[in-house]
Amino acid sequence: MIKIFFLLFIFQSSFSQDLQSKDYFKNLTSKERKIIVDKGTERPYTGKYNNHYKKGTYVCKACSNPLFKSNTKFDSKCGWPSFDKEIEGSVIKIPDYSLGMKRTEIVCSKCKGHLGHIFYGEKFTKENTRHCVNSISLNFIEDSD
Repeated sequence: MIKIFFLLFIFQSSFSQDLQSKDYFKNLTSKERKIIVDKGTERPYTGKYNNHYKKGTYVCKACSNPLFKSNTKFDSKCGWPSFDKEIEGSVIKIPDYSLGMKRTEIVCSKCKGHLGHIFYGEKFTKENTRHCVNSISLNFIEDSD
């Protein structure tokens, strides 16, 4: 069991070092870097997209990869933007054993920047998934109707 945790630690450390060398992250602020590259978490209820419900597409802050359509966003009352479905192929799911628990981290499939975590079985929506995402990891492109 200790070997597994050690291997995960090595994987996550090298994954984070790989991220820091990418051009996608050169224009991020220090606050954005802390979340997107260093896998931090913004405080709940502080993000600009938590109570944001315009029609459009949420994209990765670092590389502009389309991640979530606005019609998949819902209010989970958790303090972070919640989506029940990602755009197909837009995120990668990675086992996360930090903080002494098993979670599933989600990262952008293009730049590998940290987005947040995905949770299953909470029954908020028919999809039964909650992508809990840091607002600071996102930009929004409004639909032009």
